[in-house]
Amino acid sequence: MPFLLKTEPTKYSFEDLERDGETTWDGISNPQALLNLRGMKPGEKLVIYHSNIGKAAIGTAKVVSVDATDPKNPQVRIKPVKRLKTEKPLDEMRTAAVFKDSILFRQFRLSVVPLTDAQYDWLTT
Repeated sequence: MPFLLKTEPTKYSFEDLERDGETTWDGISNPQALLNLRGMKPGEKLVIYHSNIGKAAIGTAKVVSVDATDPKNPQVRIKPVKRLKTEKPLDEMRTAAVFKDSILFRQFRLSVVPLTDAQYDWLTT
């Protein structure tokens, strides 16, 4: 299952992930987001979304490893795959039929959002 990961670009941007090559995705406190993190599997596809500034899907990444032994602080390692050819702004996502029933717009503050394959494909093409 693909996921969308929200980040504030002034704190950690897709460019930072590209520079670092790999990072641990942490700092999550919302119980639903933690459940989503703990459920990730190595190799799963991710979309990195810049919140607050930019408000757009910026690039793709993938899960390298998951250590969920501490349920309150799962250690999910991710690495960048590629920058999107065309960023997908929030306004376009909001009006796209593929996001009609998405949790992304029902629980907007959720920082780790599961995506359908169709949503992932829409964001990355």
